Amino acid sequence: MNQDGKKIGIVTAPGYTKRIGEGLYYSLPGLLREYVDEGETWEVESLESPLTGYTEEPEEVLEALLEKKQIHGWDMAVCLTDLPLFRGKKLIVAEANSAKRVGLLSLPGLGAAPLIKRIRESILQLLSEMHHGSSYEDRDRVQLKAGRKGRKKINARELVKRRGIDRFSPIVRENSESEKVSEVRFTVDSRLRGALRLITGMVRANRPWRLFEQFLKILAVAFTTGAFGFIIFSTLWEVSNQYSLWRMIMINIFAIVLLVFWIMAAHKLWERKSDHSSAYIRRLYNSTTIVTLLTAVSFYYTLLLIFFQLLVLILLPIGAINSQLNSEMNNIGYFYIAWTATSISTIIGALGTTMEDEEVVLSGTYGNRQRQRYELINEAEQEKKEAEKEKEEAIQEKREARKNG
Repeated sequence: MNQDGKKIGIVTAPGYTKRIGEGLYYSLPGLLREYVDEGETWEVESLESPLTGYTEEPEEVLEALLEKKQIHGWDMAVCLTDLPLFRGKKLIVAEANSAKRVGLLSLPGLGAAPLIKRIRESILQLLSEMHHGSSYEDRDRVQLKAGRKGRKKINARELVKRRGIDRFSPIVRENSESEKVSEVRFTVDSRLRGALRLITGMVRANRPWRLFEQFLKILAVAFTTGAFGFIIFSTLWEVSNQYSLWRMIMINIFAIVLLVFWIMAAHKLWERKSDHSSAYIRRLYNSTTIVTLLTAVSFYYTLLLIFFQLLVLILLPIGAINSQLNSEMNNIGYFYIAWTATSISTIIGALGTTMEDEEVVLSGTYGNRQRQRYELINEAEQEKKEAEKEKEEAIQEKREARKNG
């Protein structure tokens, strides 16, 4: 045990969770003194490892984490993974073992927002479970101590403060003395509510806003197509003036969905059957990819609609339109011109256009990130085998040299 203080290891999977771990390196020591034990000196280290982010099995994650903890001489260790974790049909948000002093946190299980605050609260709770104990008696003692310090609103048995989605999809605490791997577990009981929480969290982990820069080329093609091919011709004005609201909505949905599936097909984002994941996980990954792209494409569509509406207002006075039509343009029809141009130009102008930086697109999907981690692990195992082989060859050469000598 470290006599100078407690050494905490934060192990993250490559990518997004790595940056979160690096941020905790600075903020966590002070928070631990304030909320866990003010009499201790806390030292935090952050480590990236694909071993804790390549599997959806909690036992394998904790076993890999325990090995890292022993190698680096940490007193306690917490793993942050961006993968969904399950035990049976239950969604696992977090687990901790106060005896082995290891814990894990599945970021998608926390939902979409406010993520950083919830991560800090979760890690503090897991470290408190390891430091003070996970039994109900231990938790009551922590609660009593917090009350004496004027922190009566703190619930020593909860992973995070209940807010937003937690009221609809509450995180439930489970204590089990018979478990070898974890002594306390935080889960979501309902599979439906857990799936809604999980998908929003996974979409958040995919960071759909990173895709917007890749939409600039598509936006330019679609805007050029719509501006010169539709708005300046009276045919679009006449058609838009006859469209009903439901027809406009259907065209809008069709354009967005078509672009989403075109991007998935062009960049091969659909997760196929493999040896590394179950059918449920594949469906979850594909659903998350679709929702991520729908979010990004919807934002792109809204921005394009704003551009077209400004163009219509500037270039097409309603009086000029009425002079070209047999019937008078109504106010909603004036807005429909920009709406129709947005949908049609998305369908015609954007389809066939691919995103320039495919790595950014692929990094926004769970399946591709997993494949990259498998490759890293395979490379590490291959390097390990080669090192062992070289070591054996060196030993053999020494033996032969001794015999010859």
